[in-house]
Amino acid sequence: MQATITLEYNDSKTAAAVAEAVSPDNSKAPKGLKVMTQRQGACVVTTIKLKGKTATLIATIDDLLESVTTAEKALHVIRAKTS
Repeated sequence: MQATITLEYNDSKTAAAVAEAVSPDNSKAPKGLKVMTQRQGACVVTTIKLKGKTATLIATIDDLLESVTTAEKALHVIRAKTS
């Protein structure tokens, strides 16, 4: 199974920050699961490849989106304090 999630941002700087924030999680993937995140312009593209159950794929996507949400909130707070 494979899923690709593409998240679009207003600028490449935001996309880079989000990609860097969620990329460390990629190295912790269990056997049979491969997660690759990269920035492409103003987008963050994550590809998930899995040899396993659909429930694991759904849980991985959920974890990714939670991490992205946390990164976006942190960026919002940082930007609000520096404005």
